[in-house]
Amino acid sequence: MKTYLFAGASSKMAQESAKQLQEAGHKVIGISTKTESFDYDEFYTVEKYDFNAFPKIEGTIDGLVYFPGTINLKPFHRLSEADFLRDYQINSLGAIAFIQAFLPNIKSSDSASIVLMSTVAVAVGMPFHASISMAKGAIEGLTKALAAEYATMIRVNCIAPSLTDTPLGEKLLNSPEKIEASQKRNPMRKVGTATELADAVTFLLSEKSSWITGQILAVDGGMNVLR
Repeated sequence: MKTYLFAGASSKMAQESAKQLQEAGHKVIGISTKTESFDYDEFYTVEKYDFNAFPKIEGTIDGLVYFPGTINLKPFHRLSEADFLRDYQINSLGAIAFIQAFLPNIKSSDSASIVLMSTVAVAVGMPFHASISMAKGAIEGLTKALAAEYATMIRVNCIAPSLTDTPLGEKLLNSPEKIEASQKRNPMRKVGTATELADAVTFLLSEKSSWITGQILAVDGGMNVLR
């Protein structure tokens, strides 16, 4: 049995990932700004994902996953300093604080893995994505830097999805017309599901990906490379 720790544990992707890992006999600990405990083996509530905000957890942790994210889509001229700072804080600085808080725990694992979350909008220029693309671009850079720094002891990878049917993307999928438009923009003519993202998360945490590190895994129906 291995132990995994999720930040952003209330997200649909996190819950589906936890379910898969628990069904395989592993322990999953959740951290969230929400108070509901969901179905985690242990659960902690924090006010925000920030430095010195995370609980102290004893023992070895075999995998860390940082799920928190934002979808803040606006024309560039309407994005304020506060917009950029909020997106960077939640997506980038929060991930750094999370990893630093539990780095001693994961260093003690003999099969350690960290998984971060990006977006297809980093690889593909998209209108109205300036703020989130900058924040998630930092995550992709962090992935490669940490993978290099800890190459002999911790694998670090990142998942870059396209639009997925989760509460975070609800505003973009809250009508049949929006769903159809999103499907038409995707090469595979579909919107991703939380289960498909969870499959990628659990793969990157598992021994099946033991020789994979420093990678940005596109789970996007080919959107980043196909036209």
